[in-house]
Amino acid sequence: ASGLLSGGHQNEAGSILHLVDLRRNKGVSSYNQKHQFSTNFLYELPFGKGRAFGSGASGWVDKLISDWQWNGVLSVRSGYPFLPLLGAGRSGNGETRQPDVPNWNPNFKGNVVLGTAEFKKTGHFFDPNAFSLPLAGTFGNVGRGALTGPAYVGVNTSFQKLIPLKERLNMKFRVEGFNILNHANFRFPQIIVFQGSSFAGSAGVINETLPPERQIQFALRLEF
Repeated sequence: ASGLLSGGHQNEAGSILHLVDLRRNKGVSSYNQKHQFSTNFLYELPFGKGRAFGSGASGWVDKLISDWQWNGVLSVRSGYPFLPLLGAGRSGNGETRQPDVPNWNPNFKGNVVLGTAEFKKTGHFFDPNAFSLPLAGTFGNVGRGALTGPAYVGVNTSFQKLIPLKERLNMKFRVEGFNILNHANFRFPQIIVFQGSSFAGSAGVINETLPPERQIQFALRLEF
């Protein structure tokens, strides 16, 4: 247990949110992901001589359709925690490395995190109205890692064919697809909620996606 705790501490940002009340710094690690799922598969395609399909093929037809292999990897991960911030110091504690945080708005009703589906409609990943501006000289009550960022879904796949040339000489042809579904995975939204006493226009807005967009590449490899 101590090893896990020390590892999380070493990977965490070094700045402290609340110098006066250290208990308010308690929260999940910035690298915490609640859920991760990954699986892969390898499938020999049943085409060619002696296979389920095209078993009667011969000559160049058999060479064309046989010895194909299909591979794939699916990765699904929940998002990383992040913390909304104020655009400037509000508490007056003199800490310049870590901006102050807002308060939770007690009058807000609804979902704080709108998600990527709503972001595509509203332009906001989280609702800035869920927060309020602390009084001057006070600390906000939003805790470390209060919100969770966008999830990640990735599907990579490839087809490859082994082409025998001589007794110990083969050529392998590969077609590889990265993010083959062209699924958009988003970076963190803009985390500054207030500029002065007003909501920041960019609060909760996502400006970037994670690479890659769908990519397809071809490769030839000589094996001996």
